[in-house]
Amino acid sequence: MSISKEIKRITTNTLQKMKANGEKISMLTAYDFSFAKTFDEAGIDVILVGDSASNVMAGHETTLPITLDQMIYHASSVIRGVSRSLVVVDLPFGCYQGNSKEALISAVRIMKETGAHAVKLEGGEEILESVKRIVAAGIPVMGHLGLTPQSIYKFGTYTVRAREEAEANKLRHDAKLLEEAGAFAMVLEKIPAQLAKEVSESLIVPTIGIGAGKHCDGQVLVMHDMLGINTEFKPRFLRQYLNLHEQITGAVQHYIRDVKSNDFPSDQEQY
Repeated sequence: MSISKEIKRITTNTLQKMKANGEKISMLTAYDFSFAKTFDEAGIDVILVGDSASNVMAGHETTLPITLDQMIYHASSVIRGVSRSLVVVDLPFGCYQGNSKEALISAVRIMKETGAHAVKLEGGEEILESVKRIVAAGIPVMGHLGLTPQSIYKFGTYTVRAREEAEANKLRHDAKLLEEAGAFAMVLEKIPAQLAKEVSESLIVPTIGIGAGKHCDGQVLVMHDMLGINTEFKPRFLRQYLNLHEQITGAVQHYIRDVKSNDFPSDQEQY
């Protein structure tokens, strides 16, 4: 009698154990059913339904325009494709910065309407009440420090953050506050590798880096960047594993030629 191997779901507790055991955490963004299913079956640990959907799916210049309803749509699509990965959903701009009650309502909507496993919020001390309130309701929260794209108009640039000592000290302080408030993990984006190493070693909870060096407890990339679908974005931290833009363009042009020349469909491809 054969016993089918049960799929072991990744949980926030799994990530904690991975950090304790020195096992790195893999994380990618996804925004739809098909890619989420592929990534899940490939063995990715965490899928982030990022507000980067505003850029890569909707064509906006920043992450700011995407709405809570749109994030819920993307997250619902992702969840239907996942059986193993932990799915984290970004709370979009304007859904939690104002007050902690609104933050909780937004987080509850995401959890109830999508079936996702956790939410992610950008910022430190200034959003602490929101983090505490969401965690108190039983919803896991991932933090996000360093370059916080929702604050692009405040910073005015996407350059490396926390190079100066004052900002580095604030980041150290914020990381501790988020951990104490109950965040189960945090993303560190585009900060000096040495600072990321120091912060990662100072925390019990895992850190996930993007442009923050190799000493974080895991790494995350935007799928469109990593797969070479998006060709314009080429920062130093990005390793492109495929050039899908080139491959897809070639396939589409091949299809067009076959249609124009009446080569497709062939006798074998018709009824």
